[in-house]
Amino acid sequence: MNVFIDNKSGLPIYDQIYSQIKAQIISGALRADEALPSIRGLAKDLRISVITTKRAYDELEKEGFIYTVAAKGCFVAPKNVELLREENLKKIEEHIEHIVQLARLCGLSCDEVAQMLRYEMEEQT
Repeated sequence: MNVFIDNKSGLPIYDQIYSQIKAQIISGALRADEALPSIRGLAKDLRISVITTKRAYDELEKEGFIYTVAAKGCFVAPKNVELLREENLKKIEEHIEHIVQLARLCGLSCDEVAQMLRYEMEEQT
């Protein structure tokens, strides 16, 4: 499992951890029932507070992405990947609606918006 902290990011550290682990679960990089690093171990590796790591794990557990077994640790929860995909598609559609509204206000064409999207996707690869 790879987690990187960006100190220049405006996101809180616990949110960065939460988002990265969640993304790895959704993408399949972390599989169901796979053990996660211990809270203390991850905190030590990232050189952050145990409280920060615990908060990220608590959020993941609250949303059903991980589960905890007493004296054993935290594990990736079995999840309906198709349901997660549908949730993400719905979020994308909402963002696209907002983008279309803004593009119309700015007088952008569909091709210009598509070009912006292609550029952004290439930048993040």
